[in-house]
Amino acid sequence: MKRLLVEGSLRARLSRWLALQAMLGLGLVCVAVYIVIAWTLSVRQDDMLRQKQISVQHLLTEGRGAHDLASVRHLLNDFLTGHDELSLRLTDARGDLIYETTRAHPAHSGSKRVDFTISMPEGSAAGETAAQAALLLNRDSDEALLARLAWTLALAALGGAAAVSAGGFWLVGLGLSPLHKLVEQTRRVNALRMDRRLDGSEQAQELQPLIAQFNALLNRLDVAYQQMESFNADVAHELNTPLATLISSCELALRRPRSTAELCEVLSSNLEELHRMAGVVSDMLFLSNAERGLPARRVLQPSLALLAAEVVEFHEAALQEANLRTEVQGDAGASVDAPLVRRALSNLLGNATRYALPGSRVDIGIRPLAQGGVEMTVTNQGAAVTAEHLPRLFDRFYRADPARSHADRNHGLGLAIVAAIARMHGGEAFAESSGGSTRIGMRLGPGAAA
Repeated sequence: MKRLLVEGSLRARLSRWLALQAMLGLGLVCVAVYIVIAWTLSVRQDDMLRQKQISVQHLLTEGRGAHDLASVRHLLNDFLTGHDELSLRLTDARGDLIYETTRAHPAHSGSKRVDFTISMPEGSAAGETAAQAALLLNRDSDEALLARLAWTLALAALGGAAAVSAGGFWLVGLGLSPLHKLVEQTRRVNALRMDRRLDGSEQAQELQPLIAQFNALLNRLDVAYQQMESFNADVAHELNTPLATLISSCELALRRPRSTAELCEVLSSNLEELHRMAGVVSDMLFLSNAERGLPARRVLQPSLALLAAEVVEFHEAALQEANLRTEVQGDAGASVDAPLVRRALSNLLGNATRYALPGSRVDIGIRPLAQGGVEMTVTNQGAAVTAEHLPRLFDRFYRADPARSHADRNHGLGLAIVAAIARMHGGEAFAESSGGSTRIGMRLGPGAAA
């Protein structure tokens, strides 16, 4: 039964549920009608027997000139004329029959009977002043009426259920027709038309949240798809140049015999390109793992300023070459993944070194946050980053400089890695630029502060 109700199309399920509900409802109504009518007929039969009993007693008590049995029988025959459903039997104290209607009604279960004692008219029976009376009411006509009523109600219930089922099947199909339009709209959305959205103007109110969520999902998929397309294009571009360089270098080296020194020079140059390609692949793998939810392994670091000093020492040669000074401002203890934080600070400091004005100072700021966590920033002086570029600085392979300056040393993943490390610590990366000062950093999430 359960499988019958839950299997099949939604239209068939709803139609079956409506039919079952209609059958149960109509069945209950029909049963109630049958019980009420049967009870009413029974009460009416009891009242009729009671009234006839009183009438017979009153008739024989008064006598009305009946002074012998013949007169009594004649009087009772007149009384029962027109009452074919009634029969009367009178017996004296010895059980001898005094009177009985000519139509004998079988005392089956369909008859009602009432026994009572009546007073006989004086002189109507030899020495008898009382008699036992049995008054029977034949209920065959009422039973036949109830049987016809039962069949009529049963057929009405079945017919009504069938009509409700057919009407429900049609109405459910009519009600579900907007869903077919929705399916058609969904079918037209594909990878080539990610800009299409579902139109819910003709849909039911109950479907509006589903349509809104589906359109929001399409928006997210559209953004992710565009990012993936951009990422693929950037990866192809970043790897195509060094691969072309490697191929050209090998072809030139093989065109004529080379000395060992010349071949070593070619191999050294190729190895440098291979290291750069390996760095791009390694950074891409790191970002991929970070996006899959790889958590940071936090260990309490009593002083983040010491970590920053280690990073500054690592970049000391590049800073001197760029004629830059560095100062670490502030300090805080935090539970962080120290290698990841060093990598993030190194990327931030390397980015500042490339774009800072020669002779200026690069500041590394560290401060605990009031709501918990810690903020680490690197500020450099130089050309301001316009507002349109700031939100995209942390995108992979994104460069605000259209000339792609420093492309030989920077493949555009450094700030994306900073943002990934911030997310791994439950925080976020941010960038601000105004008045010739650019401040880029990350806020590590609550719980990071010691």
